[in-house]
Amino acid sequence: MHLLEANTDVRVIQVLLGHAKLTITARYTQVATHTLLSTISPYELIKLLQDETPRRGMH
Repeated sequence: MHLLEANTDVRVIQVLLGHAKLTITARYTQVATHTLLSTISPYELIKLLQDETPRRGMH
C-alpha cells in the first residue's frame, strides 16, 4: 500500500509481490484502499469525543 501511495507503478508492485496476474495485485490494492478510507484515525475519534463532551462553565 505504501508503494502505491508513493506512485510506484502497479506492475512493479505485482513483481515484488510475486503475483502472476495483475488482476490479483489490483484486487489487493483495491481492498487496501477501501480499508484505509473506511478507517477512522485515532485523532479523529478523540476530536469526536471532545465535541460530544459538555464543557464546564458553558450552559
